[in-house]
Amino acid sequence: MTPVDDRVAATESGRAIVLHPWIKSGPVAAAARHTQRAPEDRLEEAVGLAAAIHLDIAQAIVVPVADPKPGTLFGQGKVDEIKHMVELEEAGLVIIDGQVTPIQQRNLERAWKAKVLDRTGLILEIFGERAATREGSLQVELAHLMYQKSRLVRSWTHLERQRGGLGFVGGPGETQIEADRRHIQDRITKLENQLERVTRTRELHRKTRRRVPYPVVALVGYTNAGKSTLFNRLTASGVLAEDMLFATLDPTMRALDMPGGQRVILSDTVGFISDLPTSLVAAFRATLEEVLEAELILHVRDISHPDTAAQRQDVHDVLRELGVDPQDTKRVIEVANKIDQLDGPGRAVLADTIEGDPNQIAVSAITGEGIDPLNALIEGRVTAHLTEIDVLLGPGDAAARAWLHENCTVTGEDDPDDEGNVRILIKVSSADTGRINKRFPGLLPEALEL
Repeated sequence: MTPVDDRVAATESGRAIVLHPWIKSGPVAAAARHTQRAPEDRLEEAVGLAAAIHLDIAQAIVVPVADPKPGTLFGQGKVDEIKHMVELEEAGLVIIDGQVTPIQQRNLERAWKAKVLDRTGLILEIFGERAATREGSLQVELAHLMYQKSRLVRSWTHLERQRGGLGFVGGPGETQIEADRRHIQDRITKLENQLERVTRTRELHRKTRRRVPYPVVALVGYTNAGKSTLFNRLTASGVLAEDMLFATLDPTMRALDMPGGQRVILSDTVGFISDLPTSLVAAFRATLEEVLEAELILHVRDISHPDTAAQRQDVHDVLRELGVDPQDTKRVIEVANKIDQLDGPGRAVLADTIEGDPNQIAVSAITGEGIDPLNALIEGRVTAHLTEIDVLLGPGDAAARAWLHENCTVTGEDDPDDEGNVRILIKVSSADTGRINKRFPGLLPEALEL
């Protein structure tokens, strides 16, 4: 069975059982306490992940683990108990909401006679189903192969040793597992080369945008926080937005004209999640570079979710891994979304929390509440470094007038006077003034001709 066949089998296995191993001691337990997540909440999220690929969940339970076993993770009694549950429910798939080693996965599959998928494998399944573009498909396949490479002992069943040389003289040849690993590595190298070309193309697009320097505003946040719904509300577009984990995978960009005339590029990115596999962060780095390039980052939070504080920390962790400081108050704004789902006391607590904090704002992407203040905040941030200047255009400056409208933020324009002169008000950066002076010498006031 190939890695692709193996992946397909997981999603076609019918009924599934979801387990969240509650590790009570050791570094895993310490990390869980750090995120302030209850085991029941983690289990609920795992069920949501499984539902995202339309699995029929037969059972979902928290399994206390006092002493993780290196061979099976669970103790023998718990392994037998789950085996009985698998048989009773006729489940073909067991999802373990945690990291499982290849040996543990193989041993549990043998004991339960069912497919076993850990958290990383489950997220890879979802990403594989959601990828809609060629780039997204390449990134998912790369991440899946990097994950699969360490699990050949489990998924490749034809691992007998091949004989090398002639007869018995040549001695043992290359093992099948070594050949398989080499085959996967060759495919990984090919995918990395293809993605490198995609990255170069994306960089060319960025250079084009820099020549028409509209600021990029990126939406980031925990999966299902309402980023795509907010994106649709701001841009009046029809990006897929459902109550589903990872409903949006491939990035989407739209131009957005702000109320004061400033144009920005709004970017909707893949949602983050706790324990996001490192291989996925690496594979999607080319896509997430849009976040690195963004002048302003909107961290969209589901403020109505019980785990909103832990989700906030998870997003901060991923941003740091990407090289973005989530505490950068000049660049990151927290958007408390879904306030329509808060009751009166909840709203009062939120209002007290964000009152006087220019880096937090409350909105409802569904009802539109708070959207106008959010637009004003975005425009104020992206134009804070711009200078507003008054330019007088003569009758022969039609080309300059058209260029300014296309490349700068025009905030006002008078009607032509009797001589055909037009006064135009624009907002420019220091880089803009240099471009204008180079293209249209003498157009700007003398103080700006530097």
